Amino acid sequence: MSKSLPYSVKDLHYDNAKFRHRSFFKVITQTLFSSDMRRECVSCSTGKFLGFLMIFGLACLMLTHANSTPSVSDGLAEGIGTNEGQKVISDVGLRLKKLLRRAPRLRSQLSQNEKGSSGIFTGKTNKPDEEKWEARQKKVREAFIHAWSGYKKFAMGYDELMPVSQRGVNGLGGLGATVIDALDTAMIMGLEEVVSEAGSWVELHLLKKISQKGQVNLFETTIRVLGGLLSAYHLSGGDHDMNLANKGPKPTVYLHIAKNLADRLLSAFTSSPTAIPFSDVVLSDYSALPFLNDKSSTSEVSTLQLEFNYLSEISGDPKYKTEGMKVLAHFKTLPKVEGLVPIYINPQSGQFNGEKIRLGSRGDSYYEYLIKVWLQLRSIQDGNFTYLYDMYEEAMRGVRRLCKKQYQMNWFLWVNCLGGPMVCFLPGTLALGATKGITKEKAMKDNLLTFEDLENLKLAQDLAKTCFEMYSVTSTGLAPEIAYFHTKEYFESGLDGGNKSSEYVNDIVIKRADRHNLLRPETVESLFVLYRITQDPKYREWGWQIFESFEKHTKVDSGGYTSLDDVTTLPPPRRDKMESFFLAETLKYLYLLFGDSSVMPLDKFVFNTEAHPFPLGGAIHLEGGSSTKGTSRHFPCSVMWSWNEKWLKQKQVYFLVLFSGRVSSHSVQLNQAGMSTFQVVCKLLCLFRPFLGSFVLSGPIISILCSYNFLKLPSVRIHLCSSFPAVLLMLVATTSVLPTFGFRTASTRTFRHPLSLNSHSSEIYLFDSSL
Repeated sequence: MSKSLPYSVKDLHYDNAKFRHRSFFKVITQTLFSSDMRRECVSCSTGKFLGFLMIFGLACLMLTHANSTPSVSDGLAEGIGTNEGQKVISDVGLRLKKLLRRAPRLRSQLSQNEKGSSGIFTGKTNKPDEEKWEARQKKVREAFIHAWSGYKKFAMGYDELMPVSQRGVNGLGGLGATVIDALDTAMIMGLEEVVSEAGSWVELHLLKKISQKGQVNLFETTIRVLGGLLSAYHLSGGDHDMNLANKGPKPTVYLHIAKNLADRLLSAFTSSPTAIPFSDVVLSDYSALPFLNDKSSTSEVSTLQLEFNYLSEISGDPKYKTEGMKVLAHFKTLPKVEGLVPIYINPQSGQFNGEKIRLGSRGDSYYEYLIKVWLQLRSIQDGNFTYLYDMYEEAMRGVRRLCKKQYQMNWFLWVNCLGGPMVCFLPGTLALGATKGITKEKAMKDNLLTFEDLENLKLAQDLAKTCFEMYSVTSTGLAPEIAYFHTKEYFESGLDGGNKSSEYVNDIVIKRADRHNLLRPETVESLFVLYRITQDPKYREWGWQIFESFEKHTKVDSGGYTSLDDVTTLPPPRRDKMESFFLAETLKYLYLLFGDSSVMPLDKFVFNTEAHPFPLGGAIHLEGGSSTKGTSRHFPCSVMWSWNEKWLKQKQVYFLVLFSGRVSSHSVQLNQAGMSTFQVVCKLLCLFRPFLGSFVLSGPIISILCSYNFLKLPSVRIHLCSSFPAVLLMLVATTSVLPTFGFRTASTRTFRHPLSLNSHSSEIYLFDSSL
């Protein structure tokens, strides 16, 4: 009985998925000497050239074969054309004899996790680390108490505190936004006294304020007030799932007020002639009116659904969910630019207003709610909400294609469809969409990640690095509201962040009008999500540095924290405003970042855009026949795009080869010689890139994507014409398996590949263990 490939046969769902041995000679002959292939190769001039390239490559590899080289992950991280590579090629004579020797077997090695090395992220910390993070979490708790004490002392019942002038201000509708925003944070932190104070105010005053209040913004009132009430209902035991509040009103109090408020907010939907609600509501008389010029923010009208869906679930009244979901169903029908949408929409016509696209303000939470609402509703049988995931995937592909930009300094990556650092919500959204809230380790173990998921997770980590550096380059260690990047096309001198010790200080441009900081939570939110998913402790360390900067520069002795006017100077001038989201989001995410991952797990809770958590209705991942696009039911071979981390530590490299609409997979166990061969093959492809590129205009070769940076990426993608796919396939597969004396192949199955450029395109994916 032959051993199976290191992924589950059961998951492939193939009728004929029986693995069998095939000799190396048989693979070559069947591939090269079939009648169709022979005819196509002979008639294709490009094929003849590539055939010569194959022979030349094989000859070079035979002559340059080395016994000892670094691992794949180490070797591929090096640049192309290094001295080491040249030395290998120049050393041909001495190593010819070694080709005939059987490559030695690799001895079994323990992984870094098994050795208990601190360099690998196991998700478990030793006792000193646990004590350190418990102490830091306690510091965040103390910061929340300080912020609440200032608000209670000077601004109780107002929307927000002005801590420097020690008074309250209403700028969010006058419903006491900070009280409600802070309530569930206090419950999570176990601050029963704060829960009692905030809960009592809600019970005694909020309903009266709602009934007497005039015009309020639909979006702000929904995410802050309605969202805060619903979260408080759940956390205080309303669902009987948990009870974090021993003091304060009964859960039914929160639910009753939430329903009263939502009934008034529904007028924004019912008053509109289209599925797009009006932007403002007059609470006292259940009426609504559009914004000036009939322009509603795309993000505002599409960031109401988590709250209305959950209210329908706990109240048993479907009207809230029905009205909210009409909006997203309508967005499904509208034209988009590769999934990306303009930032304004007209509620009178139901069509987009203008063509301006950005991922920051007025656009941001549209993308955030696509994936979050899908997570909330995915467990509903026959719910037919997969269009949300489809829209999310299309939008993220659009982000990668149209907005992603790698700048010249080679350390940071950004998206140029931006509206400032507010777009730093995106790393968290990408990571959440990739693993659906479970850890990366578990997702890989269970073969739940597609290649696109891994691309999104890598993009999330790169963007998070950029977001953090926007903090580190300033004198205060706090990010500005808007930042620009030094490129070949744009640079303004004298507009750096002020921290001359940062190696990136000249890479980020901060204009004088954009230097304020509003205590925003977007970056720490992404750090929280990325830590929960990757278990990489650097995100905790980055979060701690940001928290220390808040403590040092924004804390007001009399109580509260203040926003700043200029983060590039010391001491920073103060703006005199403590936004309600500082207690609702910034401190909550920092507290959860430093705490145990079992508290508010991302596969059990979804956070609205104001960080109010709602419970998810079903299991985080569906077994077998999932209804999601990211699973094997929709995409038969997505399981091949996953791998177990254990296999990677054994230095196995997987090849997924797609050509002419057929798929086959190859798995080889590379010893040290095999890894050297693999590296040389990649170098050869890059070496001949300029010459191969000249064939692009003639048609046969669609594109060959190689660069000096591609060896640092998880994969390289090569597209070829259907007339000659197998020769280059043979070059890659043959040279990679020669040192291993044999390989196995799986049966093939025809299917339509979504990434194909056209019906005649081919793709080769090379996965290495650097992931």
